[in-house]
Amino acid sequence: MKKPLLYIFVVILTVLNSCKNEKPKQIVENLIVETIPVEIPKKTIDTMITKEFVLGKFDYRTHHAFQKVSVSHSSKTIYLNKKCYEAFIKMYNHAKADSIDLIIISGTRNFYEQKSIWERKWKKYASLKPKTRALKILEYSSMPTSSRHHWGTDMDLNNLNNSYFEKGEGLKIYNWLEKHAKTYGFSQVYTNKTGGRTGYNMEKWHWSFMPLAETYLEFYNNNISYTDITGFEGSEQAKEVDIIKNYVNGISKK
Repeated sequence: MKKPLLYIFVVILTVLNSCKNEKPKQIVENLIVETIPVEIPKKTIDTMITKEFVLGKFDYRTHHAFQKVSVSHSSKTIYLNKKCYEAFIKMYNHAKADSIDLIIISGTRNFYEQKSIWERKWKKYASLKPKTRALKILEYSSMPTSSRHHWGTDMDLNNLNNSYFEKGEGLKIYNWLEKHAKTYGFSQVYTNKTGGRTGYNMEKWHWSFMPLAETYLEFYNNNISYTDITGFEGSEQAKEVDIIKNYVNGISKK
C-alpha cells in the first residue's frame, strides 16, 4: 500500500529537522535509510519457468525478465533478473549510507558462457583422470546446465578471493552483508562445510536472491535429470559426481 503524500512529507520534515546540524551528504544518507525495507521478500512464483531457462539455454540480453546493471553498480557489462536487481539497489543504497561500497563483478552467465569457462579448465587439467578432473574444476566452477548464475539470481561481489573478506575493507563489507543482506532476500549459499554442506568450496563473494532462486531450484529438482546435462566436454562425469544432489543442492540451509 502506498503511503499518503502527507505522511511522506511529515517523514521528510522529521528527518531534515533531526539532521539540521549535519552535512548535506549525511541528510541524503538518512533519507535513504528511511526508505529501506524491513521485511525479507517473500518467495516469488514465476509461471514462465522452462527447462531451457533453468539450464541456462537462453539469451538473457533479450529476455523480458532481465535487465542490464548500471555502471554505478558493476565493474563490467552485467545482466541480472529484474527482481533481483531491484532488491540489490535497495541493499546497495543502505550499504552506501553505512559507508559500504558494494560492486557486482559477475552476474548472469548462460549455458554457453559457462561452457566456455568449464572447457577452458577441462583442458587445463587434462593430465588428471576424468572424475578427478571434474572434481578439481568443481571446487569453484559449475558444470554448464547446473549453475545458479544461469538464473540471474546470483551475483559475485567485490572480489573473488575469500582472503579479501578476512581483513580490512573486505572484512567490513562481509560483516555488513552477514548482518543486512537477508533483509533484502540475499544469502551466502556457499558457506564453509563444517555443517555437512556438500559441493563447491566456500565463496564469501557469492550472494543469491533467494525469493526467486528457491523457486527455480524447486523447478530444477522436479524437472531436470542427468539426460539434460549434456553438450560440453566431460558431461558424462555429471552422474559420476552426482552433480544435482551434491552441487546444485549443495547450498547452505541457514
